[in-house]
Amino acid sequence: MRHALSVDVEDWYQVGAFEQVIDKGEWGSLETRVERNTDAVLALFGETRVKATFFTLGWVAERHPQLIRRIAEAGHEVASHGWDHQRVFTMDAPMFRADLARARQVLEDASGQAVTGYRAPSFSIDQRTPWAHVELAEAGYTYSSSVAPLKHDHYGWPDAPRYAFKPLADSDLIELPVTVADLAGRRMATGGGFFRLLPAALMNFAVGQVSGEGQPAVFYFHPWEIDPGQPRVRNAPLRSKLRHYSRLGAMAGKVRGLIRRHDWGRMDAVIAEARTNLQ
Repeated sequence: MRHALSVDVEDWYQVGAFEQVIDKGEWGSLETRVERNTDAVLALFGETRVKATFFTLGWVAERHPQLIRRIAEAGHEVASHGWDHQRVFTMDAPMFRADLARARQVLEDASGQAVTGYRAPSFSIDQRTPWAHVELAEAGYTYSSSVAPLKHDHYGWPDAPRYAFKPLADSDLIELPVTVADLAGRRMATGGGFFRLLPAALMNFAVGQVSGEGQPAVFYFHPWEIDPGQPRVRNAPLRSKLRHYSRLGAMAGKVRGLIRRHDWGRMDAVIAEARTNLQ
C-alpha cells in the first residue's frame, strides 16, 4: 500500500498557534527561515529516496520562487495551501475563490506545474463551509486534503469519513482526509505536532490500521518542525508555545524513521489509486 507523504510549507510565524499574537502586517519584517528549512526537508527526502507533495502558501511562493522551482525539479508535487494561511471557515465563497486563484497563479508560475491539489490551512474545511468543495471543483482542482475527521480545539469535522470520498455528487473531486487513529472508537490525530509530541508508534499503528482496511494513510508535517533554532515568540500563550516548540530537535529523525518503515509517495499518485477504488 502506497501512502501519501505531504509537507505544509509555511514559515515559523505563519502558524495558527501564533495568529493572535503576530499580525500579518509584521510578516515581512520577521526573520524568514522557510527556504533553508524546506531545503533541509528536500535533502531528507533525497536521502530517503521518496517523493512528496508540498502544499505551499502563495505568500511564500511569491517571495521564494526559486524554492518552488527546486521542489518541482526534484520530482515533487507542488500544491496549494492558500494564500496567507487564512482559515477557510473565516471566509465566504467569493473570498475563498479569490484566495484560491491568487495562490494558484503564483505557484504555477514559480513551479512550472499545473496545481491541482489543495489543503486548507489548519484543515479548515468542515461543516461550516458547505460551499468550499464546490469552489474547488469549479476552479478545476482534482483533489483536496483539507479535512481532519476528528474533534480538536482549533479544527475538525468529527462526522466526516476517515477515508477518501467524493464530497459532490456531480464532480470527480476527491477529498482525502488526513489520517487519524481509531483507539476504541476515539479518533486521534497523528501528523504534524501530534507526531512530534507523541510516540512514533502511534503513527505506525495508524498506518497499519488504515492499511488493514485497504486504505492509504496521509502524513503531513511542516518545515519549521525540524528547526530547533527558530525564534521564540515570548508573548504567545503557554499552550501554544508548548505545542510549537517541544521536541523540534527530534522531528527530523522521527520523520526519517517513519519514511523508512512504509511505502510513501506524492498525493496525486495516491489520489489516482483512490479514484480507481471509488469508481
